[in-house]
Amino acid sequence: MTKSSTVSDTAVTFDDVKRAAEVIAGAVVRTPCDRSMTLGHDLGAEIWLKFENLQFTGAYKERGALNRLSALTPAERKRGVIAMSAGNHAQGVSYHAGRLGIPATIVMPEGTPAVKAENTKRWGAHVILEGKTLEDAARFARAYGEEHGLVFVHPFNDPLVIAGQGTVALEMLAQAPDIDTLIVPVGGGGLIAGMAIAAKAIKPDIEIIGVEAALYPSMYNVIKGTQMPARGDTLAEGIAVADPGTLTAEIIGRLVDDIVLVSETDLERATFALLMIEKTVVEGAGAAGLAAVMANRKRWQGRKLGLPLTGGNIDPRLLASVLTRELAREGRLSRLTIDIPDRPGELARVSGVLGQAGANIIEVYHQRVFTDLPAKGTELNLVIETRDKAHLESVLAQLEAKGYRVVVKAAQAGG
Repeated sequence: MTKSSTVSDTAVTFDDVKRAAEVIAGAVVRTPCDRSMTLGHDLGAEIWLKFENLQFTGAYKERGALNRLSALTPAERKRGVIAMSAGNHAQGVSYHAGRLGIPATIVMPEGTPAVKAENTKRWGAHVILEGKTLEDAARFARAYGEEHGLVFVHPFNDPLVIAGQGTVALEMLAQAPDIDTLIVPVGGGGLIAGMAIAAKAIKPDIEIIGVEAALYPSMYNVIKGTQMPARGDTLAEGIAVADPGTLTAEIIGRLVDDIVLVSETDLERATFALLMIEKTVVEGAGAAGLAAVMANRKRWQGRKLGLPLTGGNIDPRLLASVLTRELAREGRLSRLTIDIPDRPGELARVSGVLGQAGANIIEVYHQRVFTDLPAKGTELNLVIETRDKAHLESVLAQLEAKGYRVVVKAAQAGG
């Protein structure tokens, strides 16, 4: 049973969302909302993807940022604004402030991915890296803003920001009216709060599901009354919020039907699937909706699901790690350790077996010193490429048939 409510009694109304759509029209991309036939076939549901990673700054955040900036008075515009963000809100504020001629200062946690910090500086914002967490950065930003007379633009706990984010749902339900369930990433809660207000007004029976990284179940704790810890390094740093918004929590409590948690492995697999199947780059937070569907396929079978791909600003090195880890899980990349006699031609013999088995050698090195093998033995370490797990098993069987003892380094399962 879905939650429903008249939304006129909240600090953000459906009219606010519609006004925000008018404000941002022409300045924010009306991104595609396309059906994924392949994902739908594989997961047993009708899946519609809203490509917010195709926004100019690579994320939906500029919707709320622009709506808030557009409401500043002339005096406030002259003084300037300050925001704290792990990246996407920062880029949205920086870009649109620069476009509107508004001075902007952005405070980012010290561990913010370099790609997000550099993209924020690109549009003229003054970037300050301060604090270990988003909450530390927020405290510094508020103090700095008060000292310098700057208007604080909150990333989620602001009615105008929430209304701006709600325009995602307006567009999705116009582009794909048959969607019966929206599955939305949750950090501070601004996106899902705004989307829930709009979606429930348009389609009262629609189901709204939030998704958080299991390492940061902060809104889950608020809504469900649990006390799970919120800490750790998550792939979904864009929704790694320890203290969610009070305004957003009130809206979510009334309008959102459920919040689910996804593991790091779920997030990695969804990020990988979107790149391989949809040929689109999505950051961990942006893949959270698909991660929830992939983690519990039976729950969503036969449903018409709308998934906003909220951002695509992922560090290239991190993306490379995600891809190689998933290839290892699928049995397509493997690390082998083989004990061989230390004599001429032995490496060629192993290579010949692997070649005959159809495996490709990616890396190779010997270990002669730091091993407990006899002095006339050596440890051969290989990284090989195979088609899948079945092919890997065949390769291992052929090596063992030739008398080689092989140890396979298993892929890590993640969180």
